Amino acid sequence: MVVRSIVIYKEAFLEFYHKQEAKVQEKIEFVLDMVRHEKQVPRKFFKHLQNTQGIYEIRVITTFKSIRILCFLDEGNLVVLTNSFVKKTQKTPRKEIRKAERLKMEYFSEKNK
Repeated sequence: MVVRSIVIYKEAFLEFYHKQEAKVQEKIEFVLDMVRHEKQVPRKFFKHLQNTQGIYEIRVITTFKSIRILCFLDEGNLVVLTNSFVKKTQKTPRKEIRKAERLKMEYFSEKNK
């Protein structure tokens, strides 16, 4: 049963996804499926980022990389993917959060036209 739908907004996520090797793409798909189908996604995989304008991160951990996919919610059960990156430090880069917030504003601006 699908609990949430996932859509991709603009091209940033897809560009990142296509640069990953097949095993990493599979892991990304696995975590996205969990977000789609689980009522309660463990915080380890999906959590709200504090001090942001409604931005969430989807966490994909592989043996060699820690990937973050930034997103936001629309109407509660629609997850909108914005951008992603390989996390290299403890903190999520402010630049990536600002990009996700900007894309979120664009999305709602387009949607409300």
